[in-house]
Amino acid sequence: MKIAITGGTGFVGKELTRLVHMQGWEVFVLTRHPKQSSLGITYVEWLTENAAPENQLEGIDAFVNLAGSSINDGRWSGKQKKEIYDSRMTATNEVLRILRALDSKPEVLVNASAVGIYPASETAAYTEVSTNFGSDFLAKTVIDWERLADQAKELGIRVASGRFGIVLGTDDGALPLMALPYKLFGGGTVGSGKQWLSWIHVHDVARALQFAIETKTLDGPFNVTAPHPKRMKDFGKEIGRALGRPHWIPVPPIALKIVLGEKSRLVLEGQQVLPAVLEQQGFEFTFPHLHSALADLYK
Repeated sequence: MKIAITGGTGFVGKELTRLVHMQGWEVFVLTRHPKQSSLGITYVEWLTENAAPENQLEGIDAFVNLAGSSINDGRWSGKQKKEIYDSRMTATNEVLRILRALDSKPEVLVNASAVGIYPASETAAYTEVSTNFGSDFLAKTVIDWERLADQAKELGIRVASGRFGIVLGTDDGALPLMALPYKLFGGGTVGSGKQWLSWIHVHDVARALQFAIETKTLDGPFNVTAPHPKRMKDFGKEIGRALGRPHWIPVPPIALKIVLGEKSRLVLEGQQVLPAVLEQQGFEFTFPHLHSALADLYK
């Protein structure tokens, strides 16, 4: 199996590359700064002035697009929001250009997406059949992102859009920042604590992406979240338990709004998102419960 990955040097991309490379897949990582290739992993220059990645990608079986500026970096200024949006549109447009240029098309494009497409709610439970989408900046970005990726269908390519929840890992993502107050013995409920947090272990993210590649009946959106989301208060308690730290100092909403501005909505609001498509297709989670995921990450 030959696979091309954009964003392959990022948090999720590195885990996916490691997983499929261990299974003998040939991996082509598209990056602005290619490094020395190794056995089974080829680094391909893209999104630079003279790059022509399509010349090295003939014969690939699958394309995974994970490229885009992190939503966790910095306060959401107008400039930062433009970078978040433009980086996703630019990368996906380039993926489409590459796909059109290939004589032999891959069977599938797996495109990153996000549960931010759904509106915040303390009562609703969203699956992939939900058509109630949000109207905020992140939701609009995700809607446009998925619509753009769907253009690959015109080339006869199956398109699966993985709507990521909060991806948990110890080296990157949201968990290190969420765990820091607990490590300093200052952890506690964030906001009301009633908001939902739909999470997933980074290893299960990589496994779900591989599953989407291999499962020919999986197309359209699929939620990349564990089957047991948690309310923020319970999520915090689980972090404290995993680290052997107390859960006691609350963080009022106003403090986060002052520090993070609009970005505070990521932690003060949430969605209960369930992975119905993955489960219907027969995917089995390695870490379906938060306590086992945190125990693995902090072992």
